[in-house]
Amino acid sequence: MLDIRIANAKSDAVTLAEHNCAMALETEGKLLDRDVAILGVNGLFERPEFGFYLVAEVDGIVAATLMVTYEWSDWRNGLFWWIQSVYVKPQFRRQGLYRGMYERLKAMANQQATPVCGFRLYAETENVDAHTTYKASGMHVCEYFMFEEETA
Repeated sequence: MLDIRIANAKSDAVTLAEHNCAMALETEGKLLDRDVAILGVNGLFERPEFGFYLVAEVDGIVAATLMVTYEWSDWRNGLFWWIQSVYVKPQFRRQGLYRGMYERLKAMANQQATPVCGFRLYAETENVDAHTTYKASGMHVCEYFMFEEETA
C-alpha cells in the first residue's frame, strides 16, 4: 500500500539525508558528508518558511522522498514550488511513486492560501530516466538556462 505524507523531523531526518547522499552519488558522482546532509535536512525542518519534504512509503518502507522549496514570482503574484532532492530507491523505480508524489503536491498546492502558480525542478542533463519520468508526469523542458556561483 502506498502512503504519501509530509515528512516528520524526528522520524524522517536521517532517511532524508541518506537519500540525499545516495542521489548525489548516483546522479553527480558526489560523495556528500552524511553529518552535513543531516544538518541540512534539519535546517529545513527548522525553517518551514523555506519548504518541506514529502515521503512515499510502500507497505511501511520509505521508498521515495523529495523536497519542495519556494520561489516568489512577482510576474505571477504567486509561488513556484521547486521540486528538489528527488530520490526513489532502485527497487521501487518505475512503479509510479514520483507521479503519485507529484499528484499529491498538486492537490496540496490547490489548498494553499498563497497561490501556487507552478512547479519547477532541475535535473542533471544526462539523467535521461528522470527526464522521461518528469515528462510523463506532465512537466516540460523550460526555456531557461540555469547559472550558479557557489559562495561556500
